[in-house]
Parts: sequence; C-alpha cells; structure tokens
Amino acid sequence: MNTANDLTKGNIVKALFRLALPIMGTSFLQMAYNMMDMIWVGRIGSRAVAAVGTAGFYSWLAMAFIRIPKIGAEVGVAQSVGGKDLDKARSYIKHCLQLIVCLALFYASVLIIFRKSLIGFFMLEEADIINNAITYLVIISFGLIFYFLNPVFTAILNGYGESKTPFLINSMGLLTNMVLDPLLILGIGPFPRLEVAGAAIATVIAQATVTIIFIVKIRKMPELFSRLKLLEAPDMKLVKRIVKLGLPVALQSGLFTGFTMGVARIIAQWGPIPIAVQKVGSQIESISWITAGGFQTAMAAFVGQNYGAKKWPRVIKGYFTGMTIMSLVGILATALLIFAARPLFSIFIPEEETIRQGIVYLKILGFSQLFMCLEATTAGAFNGLGNTIPPSIVGILFNGLRIPGALLLSSTSLGLNGVWWAISISSIFKGTVLTIWYLVMLKRNPKARLSTGILKQSQKSEAPQ
Repeated sequence: MNTANDLTKGNIVKALFRLALPIMGTSFLQMAYNMMDMIWVGRIGSRAVAAVGTAGFYSWLAMAFIRIPKIGAEVGVAQSVGGKDLDKARSYIKHCLQLIVCLALFYASVLIIFRKSLIGFFMLEEADIINNAITYLVIISFGLIFYFLNPVFTAILNGYGESKTPFLINSMGLLTNMVLDPLLILGIGPFPRLEVAGAAIATVIAQATVTIIFIVKIRKMPELFSRLKLLEAPDMKLVKRIVKLGLPVALQSGLFTGFTMGVARIIAQWGPIPIAVQKVGSQIESISWITAGGFQTAMAAFVGQNYGAKKWPRVIKGYFTGMTIMSLVGILATALLIFAARPLFSIFIPEEETIRQGIVYLKILGFSQLFMCLEATTAGAFNGLGNTIPPSIVGILFNGLRIPGALLLSSTSLGLNGVWWAISISSIFKGTVLTIWYLVMLKRNPKARLSTGILKQSQKSEAPQ
C-alpha cells in the first residue's frame, strides 16, 4: 500500500483535509453538473426548470441503489486496507462492481417502462412541463450505467485513501458538460436547440467520459484491480455483507427522496414557481451539505482504516477534530445563505418573483446548516465503524416527519414558508439526536472508553508545565 494513502499514521488534521478536500471537490463537481444544467435551462424559463427538477427526483432516487455498493466499497476497502489485507479489498471491489451493474440495468428499465406514471405522480397540470420531464427522464435513463458506476469507482479509491484521482477524473466530466450544455440547450452554432433534451444529452455524454477515464486509470492500479474476474459467480456471503453495510444508508436515501417527492407534491399546489425555487434553492444549499458530505466520506475512510488497524484513540480523536472543523463550516454556511441570498439565487433565474421566493427559502434553510454538518460528520464516523444503522434510523425518522410537518405548518398563516420551516427544523433535530447517539455509544463502548482515558492522559502530559 502506498504510505500516502495510509490514514492510520501521522497528523490527523492533515490526513482529514488531504482526504476530504478532493472528496469535497468531487462532490462539488457533481453539484456543478446540476448547476450548469440549471443555469442554462433557467435561461429558458421556470417551466423548463420545473420539468428538469421533476424528472431529477428519479436521478436522486437512484442514489438509494447506488449507496448499497458505494458504502460497501468505502467501508470494506477501508477496513481491509487498514488491516493490511489487499486480497479482501479486491474481493469487495469485485462484488461491488458486479452489484452496481445489475442495479443500474434494473433501475434504468423501470424508469423507461413506467416513465409516464412516474412523472404523473407529481400531478402537474401543464402539458409542456410533463412532456419535457418525460423526455429528460428517458434520455438520462439510457445513460444510467455511467451514473451508477462513477460513484462506486470513486468510493473504492476513497476507501483506499486516494481521493485526488477521482477528483481529477470527475473534473474532466464537468468540463465536458460545461462545453456541451450551452451548445445543446440553446443551439449555439451548428448545434440544434434541444432545450431540456439537450441538458440530458450533455449530462449523459459527460458521465460516459468519466467512466471511460476511470477504466483507463484503474488498469494501472494492479494492487487493487488485478484478478477481479468480474464474470465469475459472486460469493453470496460477501454480497450479503455488502448489502448489510449499504442497505440502511440506501433505505435512508431512498426514503429521503420519497419524502422529498411527497413534499414536492405539497409544494406543487402553489404552482411551478415554488417547484423551481426548491430545485434551484437546494442546489445552492448543497454548497454546505456537499462540504459536509466530503467530510462524511473522509471520516468514514479515516475511521474505517483506523478501526481496521484497531487504533481506537485515533478513531476518537479524528471524530472530534472533524466535528470542530465542520462546526465552523456550518456557521459560515448559515451566514452565507442568510446574508447573501439574493445574489446567490439571481445567478440561476432572472425572474423577480422566483428570486423573491428563493430568498425566503434560503434564509429559512440557513438556520439548519450547522446541524446538517454535525449530522453528516457523525454519520461518517458511524459508517467507518461498519455501524450504518443509527444514521439511517435518525434520518428516516426526522425526514419522514417533514411531510406531516409541512402539511401542518403550511395550513397556518405561514403558508408555503411553513413547508420550508418543516425541512429546516427536521435537519436541526437530525444533527442534534445523531451526535448525542454517537457520544453515548462512545461512552458505553469499553474500548472507546479506555481510549478516551488514554487520550486525556496524553493531552495532560503534552500540556506545558
């Protein structure tokens, strides 16, 4: 193993940042894909944004399937590498790749076959929005194999401690998307004006580009990708282990999307503008949760390697270091959303009424940013230990409460703003409850308790006399 990828030694802050920054960069690239689409589609109008946003829920739902092998790869590879067992790491890689291909083909088939019913769920009344949403969904479905594979390739390398390479590879995809979006959406030069369909085609081509580059790169990493034998029958015991690791997170992700779709259905009664507001607003808000997500993945890899190496003091110290960093990020995100709402939202849509509603959305969601950061970092720590159930329970419970919360608060004088408050308040509860759960777990774990005592003694001995 390359010593640069070993997270069980050296300065913890440097290790976390070295791993987290490229992961955050990779996540920002994914966000940038969506932002590029929104910026250029937004030039067509709110109705086009509503169409892409509606179909986009099913791309979001796809993450529930992706997370099963993704989490299996992150945790399995990290713990195997920490335990110096590369054969076991390769076995995890083989089975995760087999699983993701099967899931991609299944999900794409469902989207194409049931496309009209799936878009019909949102009960949209405007025919042009419905037709554009169906068109976008079908085109994206034909490229889902690339959309599924790229996060798993990224997760494998992240678990190995090599997060820079996925960042660079995904950068090439973004550049491709940035070039193609205006050409295909607006029809610049010899290209036809395809509008919503153009956004979908540009995204598929960009993701295919990333997959090809990943394949070229991994052929040069025999320590992880040699002798995989992908056409060989899988070991069902290991498949069950991967599913056990990833299923709680996948269930949380899928239900989160389902709950969000339910909230979107509530929002739809106010017309297409609030749908566009939520789609664009969530893209802006993702600046903070993508940052937190980067630290979540870094924390999972860091904790996974050190847990595999049985270094409990380093596991604990790494968690509290990450929480300190992410608390600062959360506070900064709150300030950004509350005090810079107008200039941020104006980047995407020029229509004043949409901007006005978007400002309110960002300010309300701004209050939950610190707690969202705490939740993501703590979830990463749980995942690194191979205990993916607590984050899923907390996420499912409070995300589920968003629907009755939205119905209740929106029926008051708050109206539409009550929906935004339901989302924000649930995030505050998630961050608070999950952090308390992890701290209680550490207190009750004998090895963690012993390691905490060792850390305290070490800090006293290092303090200036």
